[in-house]
Amino acid sequence: MNPLVVIPARMQATRLPDKPLADILGMPMIVHVLQRAREADIGAVVVATDSDAIRAVVESAGGRAVMTRSDHPSGSDRVQEAVAALDPDGRHDVIVNVQGDLPTIAPEAIRAALRPMAEPEVAIGTLVVEIVREEERTASSVVKMVGTPIGEGRFRCLYFTRTTAPWGEGPLYHHIGLYAWRRAALARFVGMRPSTLEVREKLEQLRALEAGMRIDAVAVDDVPLGVDTPADLEHARALMAARER
Repeated sequence: MNPLVVIPARMQATRLPDKPLADILGMPMIVHVLQRAREADIGAVVVATDSDAIRAVVESAGGRAVMTRSDHPSGSDRVQEAVAALDPDGRHDVIVNVQGDLPTIAPEAIRAALRPMAEPEVAIGTLVVEIVREEERTASSVVKMVGTPIGEGRFRCLYFTRTTAPWGEGPLYHHIGLYAWRRAALARFVGMRPSTLEVREKLEQLRALEAGMRIDAVAVDDVPLGVDTPADLEHARALMAARER
């Protein structure tokens, strides 16, 4: 494999304005994510953005940024534009999409998303964490992966949902929205219209499943903190300050 890591980042978040530039321990959040992706050491890393301000901070940190359109409906579309511009000859056969609001993502978790891609029939690799907090079992904000175990800490994904599933005794798994895409699968995905279940559940990965794409998941130890609100930002600052002590 010859992976390319792409971090989509935009400035239009309404709950936390200018989110990618939010300061965490003296460094913009997007630079923290860039550093975690570099530490994963799986391939070249680039930030895909529509903001000159984001590009400036990335480049000042020694990173690479590519400008994309401002009207993309999702991060996946932004990643696809960046990949097409950066690599028109298709040298990179796997694209790893790391969200730009995951400053606490572990480098080993980014590496783990690549494991399923060793099997040619897998179109997308992703991550899950076993749910241990009772309130998360029923929270609609926690996306659950329903899947068939196919090995130690490995699953073939059958569905994703915001409800509590599957029914009955046994573990539930929290889905982490980090994806390793087969290059052709990403191009196919962004070329399709949103699917029925995707629209209903508000989960774009269902578009891939409805189209017959195989998604495999790897279990990791921790859920990275996604920063969406000022409270999340304060939590991220506290977590990362504690790690540095």
